Formats: sequence, C-alpha cells, structure tokens
Amino acid sequence: MLQAVLAIDQGTTNSKAALITADGSVLATGSSPVALSTPQPGWVEQDAEDLWQSTLKAVQACLLPEMEIVGVALSTQRESVVGWDRSGHPVGAVLGWQDVRTSSWCAQLPGAVDELVRRRTGLRVDAMFSAPKMRWLLDRSDAYVGTVDSWLIHRLTGCREHLTDAGNASRTLLYDLISLDWSAELLEAFGVPRGALAEVRPSDAGFGSTKGVPGLPDGIPIVAVLADSHAAMYGQGCTAAGMVKATYGTGSSVMTPVAEFVPGGCTLAWLTDRPVYALEGNIVSSGAALAWTADLLGLPDVGALMELAATVPAADGVVLVPAFAGLGAPHWDREARAALTGMSSSSTRAHIARAAVDAVAHQICDITDTIPGDLTTLRADGGATVSDLLMQTQADLLGGPVEAADVPEISALGAAELAWSTLGATTDWSKDRTYRRFEPHLTPAVRTDRRARWSAAIAAARTT
Repeated sequence: MLQAVLAIDQGTTNSKAALITADGSVLATGSSPVALSTPQPGWVEQDAEDLWQSTLKAVQACLLPEMEIVGVALSTQRESVVGWDRSGHPVGAVLGWQDVRTSSWCAQLPGAVDELVRRRTGLRVDAMFSAPKMRWLLDRSDAYVGTVDSWLIHRLTGCREHLTDAGNASRTLLYDLISLDWSAELLEAFGVPRGALAEVRPSDAGFGSTKGVPGLPDGIPIVAVLADSHAAMYGQGCTAAGMVKATYGTGSSVMTPVAEFVPGGCTLAWLTDRPVYALEGNIVSSGAALAWTADLLGLPDVGALMELAATVPAADGVVLVPAFAGLGAPHWDREARAALTGMSSSSTRAHIARAAVDAVAHQICDITDTIPGDLTTLRADGGATVSDLLMQTQADLLGGPVEAADVPEISALGAAELAWSTLGATTDWSKDRTYRRFEPHLTPAVRTDRRARWSAAIAAARTT
C-alpha cells in the first residue's frame, strides 16, 4: 500500500491539506476557506470552531482510498491566539495576527519590558505577537491559551494534548531563545500564567496521535509541526547565508538563516537536534493590499487587478503605502496611515493598480535592504507569486534575481519534508524543485528613483 504523510497547512484565509509521499510527490490536495471578521477598527477575529471545521473539510477533500497515512505534519498561521476551557470548548474569538486591539496596552509597557523582550526573544513588543492577545483573552476568561498549532493538536488528539512547537512558541514574546523554554520573567511581565500555556517541544519531537478525527483512523502520529513561514523556509531549502525566503500571503514574511541568535529581528525557525535561527521581517499588508485595491477599483478579484496593472508600463509616479494597520518591519510604526500619493490628472485606474503591485515589492525591499551581507537568492512563495508581473517587479526593485517556486503547497511540503525526515526517509526536495526565474530589467538610475519615491511616501504616511 502506498504511504503518505498528511500535511495540513492552516493559514489566515484558507485551510489546506495534501497527501505527500517520501519523494515529495503531492498525490492529492484539499482546501477550505476560513472567514475573517472585523467587528471594530483594528480588530481581526476568526471563529475557533470554524477554523477546526475548515481544517477537517480540507483533510476530507484530499483523502484517497488504499492510502496508508503514516504521519501528520502541521504548518500553521503564527501569532494568532485561541482560548479554550478545560473541556476543550473555545472561549471567545480567535484573535488574528493582524489584530491590533492591544496596541495601546503595548505602548504603555515600560521600556524595560521591550528591552527584555529583545534580549530574550529576538523580537520587539508589538500587538502582532501573541502575548498581548493572550493577556487580553485571559482578562476575560480562565482559559488555556495557545497559538493555532496548539489548538489543532488539541483537537486532532481528541482534546488530550496541549502542545506547541518551539518555532511557534518563539512568536509569542514569551519564549526564551537562549534557554529554549518559557521565560519566567516574560510570563510575569505579560501576566500570562505558565499553566495556561502549552508544553513546548522540538519541531520533530512528536505531538501525540489522532483520536476521534472524522475520516482518519485513530493512532496516526503527529510527527512534525512548523509555523507556516518557517515551513516555507524549510521547503525552499533556504539554509545557507545569503539565501532569503519571501512568502507573499495576506501579509509577508521575509527570512534568512543566521548561525546564532541575534537580539532584535531574530526568530527560531525550527528546533530539531539544534536550533536554527533566522532574521525575519514581517509585513502587515501585502496580499491584503492587492485585495483592497481590487475592491477599491471595483474589480472582481486580484487576478483582474494584475491584468489591469499590466496594461501600463509603470505607475507613472503614483505610490500606494498600504499602512491600513500601521507599518510592520522595518519601520514598526503602528501610527502610520495608508496613503495614495503622486496622482495627477493623467493618472488612471491602471496606474493605481500598478502602484499596489509596486507596494508589495517595495515592502519586501525595505526588509532585504536591512539584511547584512550579500543577498544571493530570493526565493518566493505564496499565492501572489503566480503573478509574473509581481515577480518581475520584485526583481526590478530588488536589483537581483527572484526565483518563484512552482509549487503552491510549499508550506505543506516543508512540514511534510520534516516529517518524512523524522520518519527516516532521505529528503532534500528543494534540489529537484523547478523555479521561475526573474532577472531585473530596470536601470540602476530608474530603480533608485522609484525607491526614493517610495521612501518619500513612507515618510509622509508616518507623519500624517
């Protein structure tokens, strides 16, 4: 009987599942959407039960007869927080990673807390991360709290386990990247009791086994767990200095591996026999900016936006800064506001569409500009990479080559590859993967001018 790992990729707007063999072949896939709600400005919520049901639908859509599932691998959205009571029922809404309701609370924390966070976690205090969201939920209920991987593990194991992987834990502001454990000082600073949190395990340590999951037999081991951006980096084979992974999703994550922990901007990509660290920058609105612009222009979807943008050779000076919830890395300015600048009487809907495409690429460049050393390769993944226009724009503004993976399931593949490696298979799937390669076409002078216009628009968005 053919064997496969069931890889579940639970993202911000969709749950996906795939059956993946030991050689990296994808035999079947399933997908189911997950709703987002914004009950107040700055609030972004999901329903925990809806998220679970979406995961089940994706799994059931990809199951094949005569297939032996030898393990489960999880790739999940990061920083979002779920609360549930002792009987396993959700408590309140899932607070999404984009949710900024705790921004004012974060701003009131003493500077010493931010310094402690930087030294211990490599991050900075911001409403995007999990700890402020956990505190908000705990103020309203005595609950278990965890990131999405914890919630799915809990349900996949028949509500028997409360576990998380070290990479997801590293995004909470509570996990010490030196001691590789929850930090007592940070737990106290954020008011999160250790008893409410999951046990942290290495990414390949095993996370219980399935029980009572519709469509799946009991006893399938949950072999490996990775955060989705980390799984994409693993799947892209970005393990050498100078290699950069950029994920184009609702937001964007830009990661490059580093040999050791670096305070400020560092994260734990995964923990196996040793910790693997990465420098990372997070963009709040990339795919979301494309969707917003499509809606603004009365277009049916992002695909139509790309078609409209391709009808003009450039944005003709129009610049969109999509700071709808402030700016993420490297600016980290939650008070910044979205701006559309540079328009004239000759500006058209196509120029605005093109400015939205440019905005995604400019934000990636803002982060890569801060990465020390020479950037040798940028490997791109995520839904928006299907657009040749976006990928060419990225190469043009970067001034270097971009390789876009021709695999939509890259996060699922990364998690599955770690799972198969843990099960004893020989894996190095990225070496056999094909990429669409884009070389820069802009002259240095034009690139410099466009980057300068973008920087000026960013400055204006931060001072209004």
